[in-house]
Amino acid sequence: MKPTVAPFPAARLRRTRVSQPIRDLVRENALTTADLIWPIFVREGEGQMEPVESMPGVLRRSVDKVAEAAVEAQALGIPAICLFPYTDASLKTEDCAEAWNPDNLTNRAIRAIKQAAPDIAVMTDVALDPYNINGHDGYVVNGEIVNDASVEALVKMTLAQAEAGADIIGPSDMMDGRIGAMRRALEQAGHPNVTILSYSAKYASGFYGPFRDAVGASGALKGDKKTYQMDPANSDEALRLIKRDLMEGADMVMVKPGIAYLDICQRVKSTFGVPTFAYQVSGEYAMIQAAAQNGWINGEQVMMESLMAFKRAGCNGVLTYFAPEAARLLNG
Repeated sequence: MKPTVAPFPAARLRRTRVSQPIRDLVRENALTTADLIWPIFVREGEGQMEPVESMPGVLRRSVDKVAEAAVEAQALGIPAICLFPYTDASLKTEDCAEAWNPDNLTNRAIRAIKQAAPDIAVMTDVALDPYNINGHDGYVVNGEIVNDASVEALVKMTLAQAEAGADIIGPSDMMDGRIGAMRRALEQAGHPNVTILSYSAKYASGFYGPFRDAVGASGALKGDKKTYQMDPANSDEALRLIKRDLMEGADMVMVKPGIAYLDICQRVKSTFGVPTFAYQVSGEYAMIQAAAQNGWINGEQVMMESLMAFKRAGCNGVLTYFAPEAARLLNG
């Protein structure tokens, strides 16, 4: 149905913008703390809060400090946090075996969070790059990132995280067939209620640089990820990937990066009507922070405006490093 508007002056469209109460009444979208997932970086040690230089305000935290952050998130009304490990270089190998070690950083952090803040959902990252000496999300054989062997490793990683108590599994690897394999393994291992939030449309983007610094993957990466992450020029392909992951058992889907791919978010939501998320990635966060620190923009205003853009595009929620700051503003 096409909208109709009476001729001026019967219709003065500014009438609904004349005051804050009226603007509140006609607002089409709302952002709440329940829309936020907070990505957190985990490192070894105790009592450690190490700044990530390329991401102002973001820290690598030891497990005890991650548990404290979870308590903070729970108090702020943030429903979920997502864990990313900063793995020691000595633990990075060709076979990536640390990825499914029951006592690796991520799994220890899951258990600590569940003890400290049991009402918050814990999301994990499933990809081999934090543990891979080659820096890739899958196994590298003769220069090729191989698919099926990588999926077998990712399934072992998934089960270790589920056993540790993860609520949401976040496969970010972009290997073919991994969602179906993970779902079957979770069912067989007695974890039918573990949710899969699939990074279904993850693009080979230049916005990931600061994140790779944060997890220590920048120096390890050999080549690029264009043979498994999506071409930024493609849109229809994203819908095929979303449909495939849903048919294989994904409960929720994600588009990554965020702001530069709002058209994809909108197409996914309008086509499938499923829980749709976006990741406001490290490069997006860093650009806003850098501009704000230089006095070029109002940082708080742009932060909230950028988060609202995801809601306007149809997203149910967003992974964002701004989560605690945004939650404090939303809570008044």
